[in-house]
Amino acid sequence: MAITAAMVKELRDSTGAGMMDAKKALVETDGDMDAAVDWLRTKGLAKAAKKSGRTAAEGLVAVKVDGGKGVAVEVNSETDFVAKNADFQDMVNAIAETALSVADLEALKAADLDGKSVAETVTDMIATIGENLSLRRMAVVEGETVVSYVHNAAAEGLGKIGVLVALKGNDDGFGRQIAMHVAAANPASLSEDDLDPAVLEKEKQVQMDIARESGKPEQVIEKMITGRMKKYLSEVTLLGQAFVVNPDLTVAEAAKEAGVEITGFARVEVGEGIEKKEEDFAAEVAKAAQG
Repeated sequence: MAITAAMVKELRDSTGAGMMDAKKALVETDGDMDAAVDWLRTKGLAKAAKKSGRTAAEGLVAVKVDGGKGVAVEVNSETDFVAKNADFQDMVNAIAETALSVADLEALKAADLDGKSVAETVTDMIATIGENLSLRRMAVVEGETVVSYVHNAAAEGLGKIGVLVALKGNDDGFGRQIAMHVAAANPASLSEDDLDPAVLEKEKQVQMDIARESGKPEQVIEKMITGRMKKYLSEVTLLGQAFVVNPDLTVAEAAKEAGVEITGFARVEVGEGIEKKEEDFAAEVAKAAQG
């Protein structure tokens, strides 16, 4: 039976096995999907498959900077305990180092890491650690100078929040202050120009609906919206936010005083946007006790 790329992909998606392992399993079992899963299990390669349905919302972010390029990589695990595991930390560090030489997440997954692809390296670590792991995100920031910061550090360059900031001009420590600000304030974009137009339009519509509830005339509402949108932008754009180090200044004003220009940033937080399943162990025990 001819083994197609679609079959290999289906087996990889269902088991978490590497591409070559999935292809070999299908060849060995003449394309029988169920038998291929069993083949992977007997080879010790399907231990990852048993974990693949579990939510991986913990883990670490690693940041690396080389010259004018910085990367932040998020690798998730099921429990925070794994984030303290030295082997896991070493793997995340190595993946981040590899990320410096690629352009995006897909290229990173396919990139070579000690003779195996990064994706296969993660799958092997699943079998070793016994938890579902996921290489989830990669952010790249490039500029004249790139500064990194890690919040809640588990080790050097590893933590729960990773920030990269690109600057023009003499840094002299200001970049780190901005990176710490980004970690704390979580801006949505650098400036209004970089904000998703759909997000901006949605907020404007919400504010108009709220204003109309007041029953005021349209010309008054327009003026109200102008003020409210200005306030909104000061809250969600990095350059418009009040600088955490000196709230009397906006970040843009602080940058001007420091003689630098902020040209870009990235903020990656472990588990951000992942819906975590809340376990009520007391309820589970009570239910089990009732039969």
